[in-house]
Amino acid sequence: MSRASHRASRRRHRPARHIPSRLLAASVLAVFLVFFVLPVLWLVLAATKTDQQLVHDSPLSFGSWHALKANWDALTAYQDDAILLWLRNSALYAVISLVITLCVAVPAGYALAMTEFRGRHALLIATLVVMLMPNATLVVPLFLEINAVHLIGTMWSIILPYSFYPFGVYLTYIYFTTAVPKDLLAAARMDGCSEFGVFRHVALPLATPVIALVGFFSFVANWTNYFLPYVMLPESEQMPIQVGIGNLLTSVPAFNPTVGSLAIQRPQLALATLLAITPVLIVFLFAQRFLVSGMLAGATKE
Repeated sequence: MSRASHRASRRRHRPARHIPSRLLAASVLAVFLVFFVLPVLWLVLAATKTDQQLVHDSPLSFGSWHALKANWDALTAYQDDAILLWLRNSALYAVISLVITLCVAVPAGYALAMTEFRGRHALLIATLVVMLMPNATLVVPLFLEINAVHLIGTMWSIILPYSFYPFGVYLTYIYFTTAVPKDLLAAARMDGCSEFGVFRHVALPLATPVIALVGFFSFVANWTNYFLPYVMLPESEQMPIQVGIGNLLTSVPAFNPTVGSLAIQRPQLALATLLAITPVLIVFLFAQRFLVSGMLAGATKE
């Protein structure tokens, strides 16, 4: 009887030991809410207000559907649907670059992981160095290279630099090194499969998680890049959405008092920002299952 009462006492006192960890988890979630969720919520609600409501009403209050439609009409009327053209340009640049990235990064990572050749170690180090460099430091040499082949002002001045993604090469290299059984590939070779056949029929189907991971990171990097398109593309009709939002920012009277007739109000700028982040959010929601499996690939070994 005393043993049973002792076990009951242990069960009663067990939750008390978890209180500090629960408080820590709640504190972390509260900080996350304040710094990440509330700004996004404010952005969503700002698009439903007039400029006066945005200034004088509660920051987290809902405006009206009528104000949301008016903001949409004003935004799409800016420079004859320029916002939709910028979205189309971003989608074109990001998708074409993504296809080329996958066609280059995945075979390159497989070759680095599965073959031995002179200069392999130096190539890996160079990949790491380029991967760790800030994107802004590469804009000037990229501009000089693109200018040398007379592609400045064309969509290829954006697509080609986007397409060669060192981080994607390194991710696939790590995946093929740690997560794909080399005995399985050796067995395919013993059965008479060529090296390309081993890659195409054995390694590539097993690499679906890392392909999704590389594709997602590449798409996000391409979609959110600002500085390179700003330098390479002088015309408004060629701009992606990120550079377009920068132009909208200079057209807001609250930020630039010298704006003339082509004025954009702050709620319309908030709506444009929501349009810019929506494609990334949709891609993430559809790809999150593959992203999780790709990030966990290689974490355990049999």
